[in-house]
Amino acid sequence: MAEKAGHAENAGAVGNAEDAADALRASDADRDRVADILREALAEGRLDAEEHSERIESTYAAKTMGELEPIVRDLPAGRRAEPGAEGYGDGSGAREYGGAGSYGSAFANFSAAHTSGAPFPGSGPKENLVAIFSGAERKGRWRVPRKINAFACFGGIVIDLTEALFEHQHVQINATAIFGGIEIRVPENVTLQQKGAGVFGGFDVQVSDSTDPGAPVVLVEGAAIFGGVDAKPKRGKVVQNLKDRFRKHG
Repeated sequence: MAEKAGHAENAGAVGNAEDAADALRASDADRDRVADILREALAEGRLDAEEHSERIESTYAAKTMGELEPIVRDLPAGRRAEPGAEGYGDGSGAREYGGAGSYGSAFANFSAAHTSGAPFPGSGPKENLVAIFSGAERKGRWRVPRKINAFACFGGIVIDLTEALFEHQHVQINATAIFGGIEIRVPENVTLQQKGAGVFGGFDVQVSDSTDPGAPVVLVEGAAIFGGVDAKPKRGKVVQNLKDRFRKHG
């Protein structure tokens, strides 16, 4: 009887730990990691364009870790257990996140291995641009965040940085186009890098290196599925006094 009571007590403790983990508020970084997993699943053919679109919407609408969990539960990255972990010790594998079933701990373990590349230095504000059967644009005089997430599905997005205020030297743009297009324009005196792929589509980034070692670095990564991502410098548009600007606004 005492042994059964002990098992019941342990099961209750595990259940409480699960509930507590699920109730944790999700951060922007958590949502970004799920989006990275979904992008890889799309590129690998595990998700079709419609499924990817639906899950991306759910990802950026999620407020807790428990809401994020089912979005990637059926994907390899979302079911990766910690080394040596076996469910909750009973071998059932009801959840395969290892440890005490902490979804946050699982993210910490696989995020480095399941993002598209090493993150740029630092963390900070970000901006999301979504165009589904519609259009979105960001242009003119605006403050560029460290990270921009752009998702176009049967729509178009324009990101124009040619008159923008660069407050950070490293800027990352995650661009995913599905039956849509994303157009990115940067000043000609910044460094433009790319880490993306086209699947029955075009991922065209005109890579360039600035002669100024202190110039902003813009990394465009992501995927184009039956769509297009186009990024290039706009001739005649330059960022002036880069070092002074960074000192003033850094």
